[in-house]
Amino acid sequence: MDDILDTMISQWYELKPKAIELRKQGFSIRDIEIKLGIPRSTLSGWLKNIKLTKKQRERLKQNWLNALAKARKKAVLWHNAQKTKRIENAQKSARQTLDNLDLTNKAVVELALAMLYMGEGSKKSQETALSNSDPLILKLFLATLKNIYAVQTRNIRCELHLRADQDPETMKHFWAKELNLPLENFRYISIDKRTIGKKTYPHYKGVCAVKCGPVAIQRKLLHLSKLFCEYVSKNYSGV
Repeated sequence: MDDILDTMISQWYELKPKAIELRKQGFSIRDIEIKLGIPRSTLSGWLKNIKLTKKQRERLKQNWLNALAKARKKAVLWHNAQKTKRIENAQKSARQTLDNLDLTNKAVVELALAMLYMGEGSKKSQETALSNSDPLILKLFLATLKNIYAVQTRNIRCELHLRADQDPETMKHFWAKELNLPLENFRYISIDKRTIGKKTYPHYKGVCAVKCGPVAIQRKLLHLSKLFCEYVSKNYSGV
């Protein structure tokens, strides 16, 4: 009766013996579905009473784990490819914005420095100073100090704030080379004793503080950044 019913309701009935044979060999229902093109719902009815050996069950489990690992690897590759595209789009968009700016206009560069100083610069001390672990940020700071405010190299002082496992002389030479400053400009080095016994990541070179005397530069940068924020918040709020 079951065979007659199967013939009536299933166009894949002639493949039933092959499906059963594959199942007895230890193939998963998914593998049989892909191999024979039979819907899983049909296979589930045909194969529900077939018992698998312990070895076959273990094989199915291992195949499932292998497929899962493969799927995860593909997912990682896909997400990495998508991330690469997003980064490329961001870089392209940033370049387009930069191309619309007149970077030969020192006022534009000075405004950029003012916004940076508002977030990262020293505001309490009576001098112009900025600290960072990223050499590129400090290169921008130094370039503007020299080219816009005519600060001389001899008037620039640097301080290093390091972790306990970092060699002071090695770090001094690193920052001097990165910032193109003489070693004698690095006059003070502090070691954070709280980091004793803790390993530092190789890419981290400590924090360098770049300082110069005129507090007037600090004052102008802070006033400029404040005025710019007020202007934008007032004139762009309704957009």
